[in-house]
Amino acid sequence: MTENTKDPEGWSARALAMLRAVAQGRAEITVSLEPDLYVDGLPCSDQSTAHRLAHAGLIRLPDGGVPGSRVPAELSETGQDLLEPLAPAA
Repeated sequence: MTENTKDPEGWSARALAMLRAVAQGRAEITVSLEPDLYVDGLPCSDQSTAHRLAHAGLIRLPDGGVPGSRVPAELSETGQDLLEPLAPAA
């Protein structure tokens, strides 16, 4: 799969990798109307995709948080449902 390959829902491989990082507990998100995503402490290079993931309701902020601060990013139920069929079989 390449960066431009799309899954059936229309999300790029990069977007899915960002969702996987959130699912693995490796991501933080800023408390903002346009939340920025950080993975492993580093800012994502594709913040426009991070914004789309947040606005689509696939990742979310935990309750609370001071505007401008970084908090752990959470995968929504919709985000979990999107990743579930893409997970490798155990």
